[in-house]
Amino acid sequence: MEKDYSSISPSAKSLLIIKGLTNIPYAKEAAALMPQRSDSVLDTTSRDLSFWGRVAHFEIRYWSIDQLLAGTGITNILELSSGYSFRGLDMATREKVHYIDTDLPEVIALKQEFNNSLQQGELKGKLELLPLNALDEEAFEAAVNRFGEGPVAIVNEGLLMYLNKEEKQRLCGYIHKALKRHGGYWITADVYVRRPEFNAELMRNEREKQFFEQHHVEENKFGSFEEAKAFFEQMGFEIVKEAEMEPGKITALSKLLENATPEMIERMKAAGKMQATWMLKAV
Repeated sequence: MEKDYSSISPSAKSLLIIKGLTNIPYAKEAAALMPQRSDSVLDTTSRDLSFWGRVAHFEIRYWSIDQLLAGTGITNILELSSGYSFRGLDMATREKVHYIDTDLPEVIALKQEFNNSLQQGELKGKLELLPLNALDEEAFEAAVNRFGEGPVAIVNEGLLMYLNKEEKQRLCGYIHKALKRHGGYWITADVYVRRPEFNAELMRNEREKQFFEQHHVEENKFGSFEEAKAFFEQMGFEIVKEAEMEPGKITALSKLLENATPEMIERMKAAGKMQATWMLKAV
């Protein structure tokens, strides 16, 4: 029996509200279109240190993918579980790319409405929004096969922490097969390592705690970056490059520093790096 991954979708809505406080393309405009509901998973009402830390984290994660993607020159791009991120619309507006933007059906249906409102004029590239469960091998292959000639870049952020080890292995197999056939790279911003004590402090309410427990988010992270590297290598991948933060792009950093005491900053430093974005190739 496959899991019901639709229970993850509400987090994508509240994440868009958070991103709406940043300069991420279309985030402000799309957040204004989002029907305001009371069932959001993540608390977006407070404006304390942990809130701005979260905003900064999601900004860094978004831009890290753009940073690595820009260096590839690849124009065939498949985004998995994109949520209410509009990287595809942004790129297709500016560049001659073929961008396939995917997520579960209910997300894609609402996102298509947003795209219809946000798109201004003709696109330079081609943008497709497709419903896709990334663990459906036949549907995954069909999506990849929609591209023409040339290498493929597969990108994702906010996916692997919802998958257990067996599910990660299955997804790695599909991606590895696609990249061996077409060439290209996998850019994943989901290299997260466990920091249970630190992350527990970031839980803003019981609803958030229940959501993360329900989806085993902390358990699904890697034990260390060394463990993550070993996992991907076992799956047939090689790390090509790691994204580096560009502070000038992170609009929430000033708010984060404004709300942080020296002691808080030291605690964050002591917690260490918890996430990385890697470009991988199939070997």
